[in-house]
Amino acid sequence: MIILLPPSETKRLGGTGEPLDLHNLTYPSLHSSRRVLVRALVGLAKHPLDMIAALKLGRTQLAEVVRNRELAGSPTMPVLDRYTGVLYDALDAATLTPAARLWAGEHVRVQSALFGPIGALDLIPAYRLSYDSRLPNLSLKKHWRGPVEKVLRDSDGLLLDLRSAGYAALGPVPVRPNSLYLRVVTQASDGRTRALNHFNKTAKGVFSRVLIEHGESFDGVDGLLDWAESAGFTLRRGAAGELDLVVEQLVGVPRT
Repeated sequence: MIILLPPSETKRLGGTGEPLDLHNLTYPSLHSSRRVLVRALVGLAKHPLDMIAALKLGRTQLAEVVRNRELAGSPTMPVLDRYTGVLYDALDAATLTPAARLWAGEHVRVQSALFGPIGALDLIPAYRLSYDSRLPNLSLKKHWRGPVEKVLRDSDGLLLDLRSAGYAALGPVPVRPNSLYLRVVTQASDGRTRALNHFNKTAKGVFSRVLIEHGESFDGVDGLLDWAESAGFTLRRGAAGELDLVVEQLVGVPRT
């Protein structure tokens, strides 16, 4: 089973790990693709004005240029600890048990614009690159689409895609019965559902947290649906290739 999460624009700084070693990241077949992007990003950072334009940075974000220029030699920390923001605040990786973190390391992947899909415990530095960043002579969508599609196609068991649309476009999941995109929706009094925007990331973070704590790898959809009901979630089949996580309010969402 693979849980595929989006990254976050914001990242925790610092770290105690050794500098980035691309050979140690999950999915070694992506090594050359990662190396090309790291070199391109570090090279672009030597030209601050060009990087500011490419990454759409504001006046308060100039430190991101320095981080990108120095990322090859910067200290690292595990992916789950590096990313911050709404989803990762709700997931709250710092309070996971060691056993839960190990499970996450085996089953949780994060779709980075710089590194492609990486494991939850892979060691990475702070950096700045988004799915819609524009590097010179390099399209992130074209760069990642084929290689990411291949590693996801070769994965076993249930593949649960929680990525945002922008990051999902960097590598669509394979079309098969046990490969599903998770949508967060709310249900109106007339029974109709609509996408839930405000609490979307929080709901995904809470759901991921409980799934990680449960620590069971599901091979098919039925087992996941049964577990979700027992855990207090309303999870149901939606459109083709999708599951709907129905959320009325986030207060009281259970943690097992």
